[in-house]
Amino acid sequence: MKPNVLFIIDSFEQGGSERQALQLLRQLHESGDCRVHLACLQDRGSLRADADRLRLGEISEYALTSFYDLNFIRQLRRLAHFLKEKKIDVVHTHCFYTNVFGMTGSFWARVPARITSKGETDGFRTSMQKRAERAAFRLAHRVIANCQVVRNQLIREGVNPGRIVQHYNGLDLDRVRIVPGLTRETARAKFGLPEGRRFITIVANLHNPVKDHPTFLRAAARVRARVPDAAFIVAGEGALMEGLRNQAEELGIGKDVFFVGRCDDIATLLYASDIGVLSSKAEGFANAILEYMAASLPVVATDVGGAREAVVEGKTGCLVTSGDDVTMAERIMQLLTAADARAMGEHARAIVETEFSAEKHLQNTLELYDELLSARKRLPRKVHEESWLAGQ
Repeated sequence: MKPNVLFIIDSFEQGGSERQALQLLRQLHESGDCRVHLACLQDRGSLRADADRLRLGEISEYALTSFYDLNFIRQLRRLAHFLKEKKIDVVHTHCFYTNVFGMTGSFWARVPARITSKGETDGFRTSMQKRAERAAFRLAHRVIANCQVVRNQLIREGVNPGRIVQHYNGLDLDRVRIVPGLTRETARAKFGLPEGRRFITIVANLHNPVKDHPTFLRAAARVRARVPDAAFIVAGEGALMEGLRNQAEELGIGKDVFFVGRCDDIATLLYASDIGVLSSKAEGFANAILEYMAASLPVVATDVGGAREAVVEGKTGCLVTSGDDVTMAERIMQLLTAADARAMGEHARAIVETEFSAEKHLQNTLELYDELLSARKRLPRKVHEESWLAGQ
């Protein structure tokens, strides 16, 4: 019998965890190894169209207002009813809010396999939120860490190491595959970029200050002062855009920074680029780094989260200390003049193909489901739950 699997995501916005979850959901659906279902906490965002194309049936929304009100209890009851009605075998959650909600509801419903995901390091959650998530982890059979840094943090925070599995994010290479015959001139024209410039690109949402675009812009100003043909692309949308535009003007690089907004054609944008940059103060395992590498771009990234698990210093790019715009600028200029920059980009792509492919992520996930469900079948429910609780 194929297992019934429910994914719960926060929303359909263009966030890294949402894209990863929907990519994996599509792969599971197309593999034919599972019957997949999808639910969300907020039914909004441009990725909803991608979900609809999968034709999974109704996508339930469990709109939360708090973890501490009557609505939370009502939504938990709705979820538990759905889990029992559909005979769900696996609940797989993908971010902080879905971890707390999904693990609580699936524990109530005694779902055989309960899996959470953690893709953040310090810098994202309050102390109260961390306590709530740790409680959710105690209700889960497995916690997926998307890099070794996150796994180590979970252990430091008291999560049972035997309950943690480490799976790297997987990148669908089709996401960065360019259409045949595309030229760099055409790619740049699509985004209104001028010819005769070399482009340093950052792809990150403009909602969260942790992405630290100001450091990127300060580094950009330093590079522009030394490299006349350097120009900079900021891809992403959010409330921080106006302030960043003002900062670029104040730094004297207003005409050299191109804010292209939300980018649905990441392949063409990165084909128009020469270097990819991550300037974050904190990350788990940044999908942007994998996209840069898969597009054969050398990378300059802040040494946060799992960045050094992907970027090989001096071979696929450079790592710098968070907030250090001086060193960031120096490393960007080194790559702009490096004779082996193209070879570095090709090496980066080869690493993604072998270590961080979507296919490998799918295989890891299916093996985890099989492991948990096989163990569950070997024990009666009462014995299984008692043994699981003893492991807390």
